[in-house]
Amino acid sequence: DRMKMSTGKGMSGRVKFLLQILLGFVLIMILVADSKGFTMSLRLNEVSSYSSTSVLLPFFKKAVIDLGPLYIVFAVVVIVGSSNAVNLTDGLDGLAIGSIAVVAGTYLVFSYLSGNIVFARYLQIPYIAGSGELAVFLAAVGGACLGFLWYNSHPAQVFMGDVGSLALGAAIGSVAVVIKQEILLVIVGGLFVAEVLSVILQVMSFKLTGKRIFKMAPLHHHFELSGWSESKVVIRFWIISLVLALVAFSTLKIR
Repeated sequence: DRMKMSTGKGMSGRVKFLLQILLGFVLIMILVADSKGFTMSLRLNEVSSYSSTSVLLPFFKKAVIDLGPLYIVFAVVVIVGSSNAVNLTDGLDGLAIGSIAVVAGTYLVFSYLSGNIVFARYLQIPYIAGSGELAVFLAAVGGACLGFLWYNSHPAQVFMGDVGSLALGAAIGSVAVVIKQEILLVIVGGLFVAEVLSVILQVMSFKLTGKRIFKMAPLHHHFELSGWSESKVVIRFWIISLVLALVAFSTLKIR
């Protein structure tokens, strides 16, 4: 805010991106560190069969990939990618905040299950001692999202801007990393993934062929220009988010 008041401009996109990477890196190093230092050693509870650098693949029984030191890069990509994906989705009244509420609710359940050794063993998911506390945090996030949605629904009276969307996206990405459900974020946050992919494909197509795939990117603007009202786009995207949340829950038993 001080920068915007003094120069008439906010923080540049490049600076924001670099800060996101830096903060993501610091967070990951804290998560994988132990009393001996940053040794990439086991950070999870000793009863868990997963290492701190493992990636769990949904829908597959005991399908785990240990990335080793490369996990740091992977985790930073998850956090930074999640942050920017939510930011790109925040283009229509209520769209991003409603979808974030659904994702937060989904991860609330997974956080609670991961923090309970009985449920974690039964469902064959990583047991993360103390991760049940994240359920309280996610409940607060979900509640805040619903409260904000009351005023952000069309026609919006308040807007969260980059400060809200980037922070919420990073928070969800961080939770996914902490409870070892990073790949699950692609499923439950599929709406955000679609928004990002629409931008990437649009830019690549225009640079390579001079033609656009969508009428406008991100994806929600394409449907607006296709004749859908803003409210219809938002509600239908919410429905997609809810369906994706159900798919995410199905990974607990379908293996």
